[in-house]
Amino acid sequence: MTDLAFRIRTLALALSAVPALAIATPAAAQAWPAKPMRWIAPYPPGGSSDLVARAVGTRLAEQLGQPVLIDNRPGVGGSLGTELAARAAPDGYTMLLANIAPLAINPHIYPKLGYDVMRDFEAVSLLATGPTLLVVGPSLPVKNLQELIALAKAKPGAIKYGTGGSGTPAHLTTELLRLMTGIELLHVPYKGTGQSVTDLLGGQIDFVFASPPVAAAHVKSGKLRALAASSAKRTPLAPDIPTVAESGVPGFDMVTWWGAVVPAKTPAAIIDRLNAMLRKSLEFADTQERFAALGIDVQSSTPAAFRSFMAAELARYAKLSKQVGLKNE
Repeated sequence: MTDLAFRIRTLALALSAVPALAIATPAAAQAWPAKPMRWIAPYPPGGSSDLVARAVGTRLAEQLGQPVLIDNRPGVGGSLGTELAARAAPDGYTMLLANIAPLAINPHIYPKLGYDVMRDFEAVSLLATGPTLLVVGPSLPVKNLQELIALAKAKPGAIKYGTGGSGTPAHLTTELLRLMTGIELLHVPYKGTGQSVTDLLGGQIDFVFASPPVAAAHVKSGKLRALAASSAKRTPLAPDIPTVAESGVPGFDMVTWWGAVVPAKTPAAIIDRLNAMLRKSLEFADTQERFAALGIDVQSSTPAAFRSFMAAELARYAKLSKQVGLKNE
């Protein structure tokens, strides 16, 4: 065979392989899922994020025809598990329970995160949003938010609020309240929200923003007094409690959110199928009942809408973090 003939034959063989390569990714997507899926929850078992993943994961597994294994990977405010998900193969078998802290807040606090939110993840769907409740100890002489604001203005820097740590959603929620009302407060950070609530019950601090289930239990017992919800709308778990906006701070709206994302370059066909399955999982009565017990609202979205939401949240907390003066740690 002449050199020219050899090159022509080689080129022909190469071109004949193109159609096979072109259909490789769609074929793989059509075969999905062929094994169990891992859903990384970047927090410890038993918390709200873990419970959201398990509630939705049960119904998702039924539709997939494969187990959905909840993989709890806590650490650095959710960033460790998030980094693990970012480095996973984009084959549709690893999903991350996206949360406000690692995907919207932490990028503005930690300078050496092992992931870039918009570069390393593909959005699948928003799943839920939830408020916190501002609760005070019974010894604090205030009955509503306006009285708390008035007391804080009368005693600048004397009112102490607790959080689960600097840069946590509860911290930024309280700091936004401070910025919007012009009051001065003393931040007392703890290693976890539970410790802040314990000290609130003990009278060591004056108020906290706590999750509705935690707050409602102590409010019902009379140990704490709820003044306002952080969301734009009242929470169904405590419908008699007004929002911060209703209490004289118009425009105030701070919620925690949860969603689902997958590693970047996951096939679009798989993302679309996951989106449809997740949205259907949210329609079941038992899923909605579990969310209601957590004081959170069912949400869903298209992948594109959730990606836009994530970008907006990143920008929002970049601005708020700068206003609060949070520094990279």
